Amino acid sequence: MLTAPVVAQTAPAPAAPPAGNTVDPASIQALKDMGAYLQTLDRFRTSTSLTAERVLSDGQKLMHTASATVEAARPNRLRARMWSVRSEREILYDGKTVTLYAPAQKYYSTVEFSEPNSVLVEKLEEQYGVEIPMSDLFTWGTPAAPVDKIESAMNAGQDIIGNSLCDHYAFRQGDFDWQVWITTGGKPLPRKLVITNRRDDARPQSISVIDWNVDPSFNEATFKFRPPKGATRIEIVPVKSR
Repeated sequence: MLTAPVVAQTAPAPAAPPAGNTVDPASIQALKDMGAYLQTLDRFRTSTSLTAERVLSDGQKLMHTASATVEAARPNRLRARMWSVRSEREILYDGKTVTLYAPAQKYYSTVEFSEPNSVLVEKLEEQYGVEIPMSDLFTWGTPAAPVDKIESAMNAGQDIIGNSLCDHYAFRQGDFDWQVWITTGGKPLPRKLVITNRRDDARPQSISVIDWNVDPSFNEATFKFRPPKGATRIEIVPVKSR
C-alpha cells in the first residue's frame, strides 16, 4: 500500500533569487542528470499520492486526492493503476497489446501496440485522451522532454521528502510553473512534483509525492491482462472521432 503523503520539511530558506527570468545552468544540469538516470532504470515500481485543486466558477478551490502505482520494465512492459473514491482504472501493456480496464464497470478495451513505453504514454494521450500517471518518468531525459524551452530555472534549497534529502528546483515553462525535489547523491530520483497552472488566475496546483522501488521483481503475468469473469470488451474511440 502507499504510504501517507509526506509534507516536505523545509530547510533554512536560501538567498532570494535574482529578479527576472533567470536560467541557472546548474539547475538545468540537475534536471538533465535526473532524466539520464531515469533512462538507465531497466525496471521500477512507483507509488504516488496526488493532490489536485479544482477551481469553481466563483473562484473557490476544491482539493481532491488520488493514488497511483506504476510498474515498468524496458523496453515495452507497463502496468498502471489509478484510484480515488470517484473512479478506478488500470492500464496493462505486455509489449503486444495495451489494455484499458475499468474494474467497477468491468469494461475493457484493447489496442495492438509494440513500441517503447515512452512512445506508449505519448500515443495514449494524443490518440485516446488517456493519461498514464507520472508519464514524465518515461520522457524525462529524452527528446520528448526538451529543456531548451525552460524560461526560468533556480535552485530553491533542500528539503526532506519522506526520509530522503532532496535538492529543490523551480522552473517556469510556458503557462506553467513547476517544482521538482530530486534525491541527492548518485541516484537522482524525483520524489515530489508540484505544477502550478498560470493560465488560470486562481493558480491551481497539483502535488505528487512519489515513493520508489528501483529493483522490483516482475514476471510476464504482471503485465498481461486476463479478463475477469463477467468483463465486457468495448471499443475505445479515438479523440478525433468523438
